[in-house]
Amino acid sequence: MGFMWIILIIIIIAVILLAKGYYSPFKKESGSTGESALDVLKKRYARGEISKEEFEEKKRDLI
Repeated sequence: MGFMWIILIIIIIAVILLAKGYYSPFKKESGSTGESALDVLKKRYARGEISKEEFEEKKRDLI
């Protein structure tokens, strides 16, 4: 009887840990596709979020 409780507790803990892994609040929203910093910078420039001067300055910093 005690062994069954231990198994049940282990199963519950495993389900909780799996759920936390899928719904983690620490998941990356931006860059979760494996994009490099330079790729993100290029997209920001293409969307018009930064000027050409800012783009060139940040690009030099990255390279």
